[in-house]
Amino acid sequence: MGAAQRFLAFDLGAESGRGVLGCFDGAKLKLEELHRFPNGGIRVLDSLHWNVLHLWNEMKAALSVCAQRDIELTGIGVDTWGVDFALLGRGDELLGLPYHYRDARTDHMLEEAFQRLPRSTIFERSGCQFLQINTLYQLLSMVVHKSPLLDVAETFLMIPDLFNFWLTGRKVCEFTNATTTQFYDPRRQRWSTEICDALAVCSEILPEIVQPGTRLGTLLPSVAAETGLPEIPVIAPACHDTGSAVAAVPAEGDNWAYISSGTWSLMGIEVSAPIVTDQALTLNFTNEGGVENTFRFLKNIMGLWIVQECRRTWARVGNEMSYPEMTQLAENAPPFSALIDPDDDIFLPPGDMSSRIIEYCKRTGQTPPSGLGETLRCALESLALKYRWVLKQLELVRGRSIDVVHIVGGGAQNHTLCQFTADATGTQVIAGPTEATALGNIVMQAIACNSIGSIAEGREIIRRCFNIITYEPQESQRWDQAYGRFLEIAELEA
Repeated sequence: MGAAQRFLAFDLGAESGRGVLGCFDGAKLKLEELHRFPNGGIRVLDSLHWNVLHLWNEMKAALSVCAQRDIELTGIGVDTWGVDFALLGRGDELLGLPYHYRDARTDHMLEEAFQRLPRSTIFERSGCQFLQINTLYQLLSMVVHKSPLLDVAETFLMIPDLFNFWLTGRKVCEFTNATTTQFYDPRRQRWSTEICDALAVCSEILPEIVQPGTRLGTLLPSVAAETGLPEIPVIAPACHDTGSAVAAVPAEGDNWAYISSGTWSLMGIEVSAPIVTDQALTLNFTNEGGVENTFRFLKNIMGLWIVQECRRTWARVGNEMSYPEMTQLAENAPPFSALIDPDDDIFLPPGDMSSRIIEYCKRTGQTPPSGLGETLRCALESLALKYRWVLKQLELVRGRSIDVVHIVGGGAQNHTLCQFTADATGTQVIAGPTEATALGNIVMQAIACNSIGSIAEGREIIRRCFNIITYEPQESQRWDQAYGRFLEIAELEA
């Protein structure tokens, strides 16, 4: 066994970012969080943006920590959320702060797109689900509103690609994030210039696409000098955070589904080729890029966003609670008092979710939840029931049942939600690891450096080295009854 190798994973999520150190000695993989920093939307007048300059400064701070501690890094990798992007102008100048996907500028852009290109054609050429947050509709809104930025933009980069450019000077778009735009053609394996042309989105600014595991270069001399590090290799993992999280799912065989659980819940299966069929279009599933020539056939679900916004709203009025405290309140509340569709449009923008839950319940003829505990339990039970609906659709498309659901990411720490998911789906749930995104990032770096042979080997290492909890379904009859109510309230077909 040789000397341990150390990899730095930058894992940037909607609520926070981290610099996570992975130490691999050839058998065991250990993680250490070196630096954590806040993230979130910044409102400027009527628009919502990401403060990427703040994030970049914090990333350099994490690099400086490595230098101060004399940590010899083998590689650096960056993953972030999908769909959002930056535009660079002449001299590679950043053209303003990137917009946040929850900004209202994409309202009604789906309808605008379908006037220019039929929905079925967009799906045929992208294999991508229809969400107004998608990159395609963000760019279309700029076209419709004649944004002057488009006149001077020379390069389009997704958010992790922007950081990779600032780290190395190389301008590329990593595959897993490119597939979240809805103008990447997964079957032709290139940007869909047909979609771009039809919607008047300039395809000339789109960069080269590279695969996960690509060595992008080394730290720019200026970054190395500022942080006190040598010119360390920068490696593209799965730069979409869900792509990295799924790479770390500790699964065996092929009869499993996953939920990457955090602000969003991404629920799907791993497949060897994109599923671009009329059935997939009707069910509004997507094909996002995976590692080792796979695709993630999945659906976005609103996830713990509703709970996170409840926490923020209550904290503003002096009622601050930890997530474990909130979960305990939910556990103590009566079951199935009210149900919501977590993916209803009312829950997409930031704001007071408890008031919106009340509004939703009144609209659907239900008695709204009473108190904080009932509100939280409503959100968690409804989320588990939505998982059941998506699982049934996955089984329908796949043509056979799924034996186990893996929950990875921050939501794997929520024991109540994990048990609710097992109960609602009637399926065994395996929860963990919670640090799946950082682990997947690090495993892909290790594969690029020939320290790990494959994703299958990486998953076996994760099973061996990290805590995983199994949940068996209970109380199936009560959940079956609640599911019937949920389908009626959410107006979903069984």
